[in-house]
Amino acid sequence: PVATRVYAGNGALLAEFATQKRLFVPVKAMPPQLLHAFLSAEDKSFFAHPGVDPVALVRASLTNLAALGTGRRPIGASTITQQVAKNFLLSNELSFDRKIKEAILAIRMERAFSKQQILALYLNEIYLGYGSYGVAAAALNYFDKALDQLELHEMAYLAALPKAPSNYHPARRTKAALGRRNWVLRQMQENGYITAEQTALAGSKPLGVKKASGSDSANAPYFTEEVRRELAETYGTKVLYEGGLSVRTTIDPQLQMKAERALREGLEALDRRQGWRGPLARLDPAKPVDVQLQLLTEKLPENRFAALVTKVDDQQVQIYVQGQTAVIPFTLASWAYPPRRADGTRPPKITSLKQVLTADDIVIVQRPVEAPDLTTDGVVFASDVFALGQRPLVEGALVALDPHTGRLLALTGGYDFRVSEFNRATQAKRQPGSAFKPFVYLAALDQGYAPTTRILDAPLVVDQGTGKPKWKPANYTRRFYGPSIMRVGIEKSRNLMTARLAMAVGMPIVQDYAKRFGINEDLPPFLSMSLGAGETTLLKLTSAYGQLVNGGKQIDVSLIDRIQDRFGQTLKRHDKRDCSACDAPVGWDNQPVPEINDLRAQLTDPASAYQMVSMLEGVIKRGTGRRIADSGLVVAGKTGTTNDNTNAWFIGFSPDLVAGVYVGYDMPRPLGKRETGSTAAVPIFKQFIIDALEDKPLIPFRRPGGITLVPVHAETGERVLPDHEMAVMEVFKPGQRPKSTIVIDIPGAESPSIVDAPALY
Repeated sequence: PVATRVYAGNGALLAEFATQKRLFVPVKAMPPQLLHAFLSAEDKSFFAHPGVDPVALVRASLTNLAALGTGRRPIGASTITQQVAKNFLLSNELSFDRKIKEAILAIRMERAFSKQQILALYLNEIYLGYGSYGVAAAALNYFDKALDQLELHEMAYLAALPKAPSNYHPARRTKAALGRRNWVLRQMQENGYITAEQTALAGSKPLGVKKASGSDSANAPYFTEEVRRELAETYGTKVLYEGGLSVRTTIDPQLQMKAERALREGLEALDRRQGWRGPLARLDPAKPVDVQLQLLTEKLPENRFAALVTKVDDQQVQIYVQGQTAVIPFTLASWAYPPRRADGTRPPKITSLKQVLTADDIVIVQRPVEAPDLTTDGVVFASDVFALGQRPLVEGALVALDPHTGRLLALTGGYDFRVSEFNRATQAKRQPGSAFKPFVYLAALDQGYAPTTRILDAPLVVDQGTGKPKWKPANYTRRFYGPSIMRVGIEKSRNLMTARLAMAVGMPIVQDYAKRFGINEDLPPFLSMSLGAGETTLLKLTSAYGQLVNGGKQIDVSLIDRIQDRFGQTLKRHDKRDCSACDAPVGWDNQPVPEINDLRAQLTDPASAYQMVSMLEGVIKRGTGRRIADSGLVVAGKTGTTNDNTNAWFIGFSPDLVAGVYVGYDMPRPLGKRETGSTAAVPIFKQFIIDALEDKPLIPFRRPGGITLVPVHAETGERVLPDHEMAVMEVFKPGQRPKSTIVIDIPGAESPSIVDAPALY
């Protein structure tokens, strides 16, 4: 079987899918000490015997006879050659018959192959745990090192594993692992490979095992799992794990890293606002401290560590973390007040760390993002400083894609893949709330409405039919604002204006736009759907916004650019664009200029799309997304919040990048008082987009032909001078001008309707 390899967009290896992970390395390329370690542990007479070791065989037989009736497992006397014979040609069955066959095959192998060839087969085939077949794979998986980078104590630990890797697990069986490793070191000394000083020095070191940075779980695990699912569905699991596919994905490793950091830090910040829930655990005095901390740290995300509280003062906490002492100053733990009360109010802030921590607590810590002011009451803290952390209960997701091609550039579907593989970007169907509103407004713009068209913001009552309660939508502020222009309606996220607009446009058209843009294939025809009550996923909604910024062109989101089989034959290519005149003969004399033919379907009028983009820019400058305004970036977007602050969204974009953020609990419940799209999701998007567009040139959104920009008042829509303090350059299609159709109440009607003005502008 050949492993399937998955590569990032820049060609870096992202993941491997295989039943067995191995890397072949010739014996000549292996460090001599590594060979000595395995020979000392497994077969010190390897270069002397003919395939079987009679002395070892007699010794094992006597030992096993003495152990009869004790229930102890018989010990073996298999040479390295016998182990190769068993691994390649026989089963693991414990029987006299198998041992005879093993010995015969070993002798025949010795006649057919050189000792070096047999040793190469053994060291590249032996299973060493962590899914590692062969010493090279094990070095990478256990120590994140190549073979020539291994230290003596690390080589000895690998040589300790062939008998039973699970018995010497570095975290679960640390004491046994250290004992077996040190036994290997002593055997190497007895055989003359190392000195007593080397044995003592290597034996004093910890195991030092760390998960490989190139492992599946460390590189975009939610993304690679989506790729794995797609490959399995398309080609089947046998081809996936044994077919040797080469898969070039769309992911940008730098953007992915920035997305993961932004989501993780944003969820932690939100969780801290809900209060301190107590320590991660309490120290068990019956177990080694380092083992407890290592086991807990293994379950934490990158750069988060389990630490033991050793001493608590008012203004600082002394901790033991990563084998050293450090401190948590009050400035980096002052957020740890008790959880919010039942009514949503916040208890008083703590004044002393003794209020929340005691000695022998085990807590989560992390390096501070920025160097804090470590001077308190004239005391300057030591340089080794950590911040108090907490694993969030709230979850979320962030995706980023190219709005012109649909290539998915970053995806993180939760706080920690090791804790939950549920992908909240693709699998969590949630109500988007106000983040759906732009598509109601877009439908109106396509019907001739202008950003300055006025809609009545007043109480609305909708009769839903016999036996059903009347629907009475309300604005988030619980206030009414009278006739307001559409731009204000989207910037301030006015529910009543959006519901009236949906009534005027017609829910069948709103349903069509939801389907056309890939948000919801079967949106129910209820008016409440116009306010985002229909469920969708973050990836679908983010893709829909991408089709706004690209001028209304349809895109197909893709995780994979190209798939090739083991022979280099291309099986799939995402980019299906056609190039006219690209196949012209050499010379180019009188040849037409090559052009990329855009085959994407047009979903909406490009002018309407640009009007919507301009209105969403206003959300950043004057509306619910104004927390982003000070970034200085050319961005637009829309917040979304559902009833009781259950789900928080922000979908935003620059001219060439669209990103979406979702925040919510897996079992839906309120995020907390005042935790809306503006407070919970916008900060995550802001951090990501600032990092993503770092060093990128600022370019404006691309304008289609035929539109006119006119300075109007941002709140009234009336024409003003360009230098007016409330001026905004409004976008008008041909035939439109700064004069608005007004939506007013019709006497005697329960729900206001549109009264035609002389024309729609």
